[in-house]
Amino acid sequence: MPGRCNQVRIIAGQWRGRKLMFPDVDGLRPTPDRVRETLFNWLAPRLTGARCLDLFAGSGALGFEAASRGAARVVMVERGAEVVESLRNSRERLAARVVEIIHQDAANYLRGAPEPFDVVFLDPPFDAPPVLQASVRRLTEAGWLGAGARIYLEMPLRSPLADVPDGWALLKDKRAGDVVFQLYSYRAQQ
Repeated sequence: MPGRCNQVRIIAGQWRGRKLMFPDVDGLRPTPDRVRETLFNWLAPRLTGARCLDLFAGSGALGFEAASRGAARVVMVERGAEVVESLRNSRERLAARVVEIIHQDAANYLRGAPEPFDVVFLDPPFDAPPVLQASVRRLTEAGWLGAGARIYLEMPLRSPLADVPDGWALLKDKRAGDVVFQLYSYRAQQ
């Protein structure tokens, strides 16, 4: 129903149990609690002090969860104006000073001056799988990944990632219903 407000809760950290509100817009599909819990268990040793990029921020569930668990900096990139407004409201309610919200298309953002990140979340709308492949390629080629970076991918089972760049190593791989989620590590090629 258009206009309704959806919500997702932060699982752990300083904002544990707090709810994030997000608008009902096409393609916005927050990562479920069970998947987020698994992901953040995988990332736990690397989050404190990490620089994180949430490239298709949507509800903000991944980025705010990372900030809640001790990330030093979280950059959320989102193209939809209504969704950006919702993210800004959540940031203000949580007083999340480590979170930066950028109102821009992911592809345009990645054309900018690269900044190395320690953790990157890639969970684009499922109706746009070519965006994922292009983002993966650009992140690697343009210098957006710091040494030893972790990259999280979430995609529909029917549209897996076609090609993984050199230097990426699969660490974890799980399925939840019709969704595949994976964690990669990155090592720059000499």
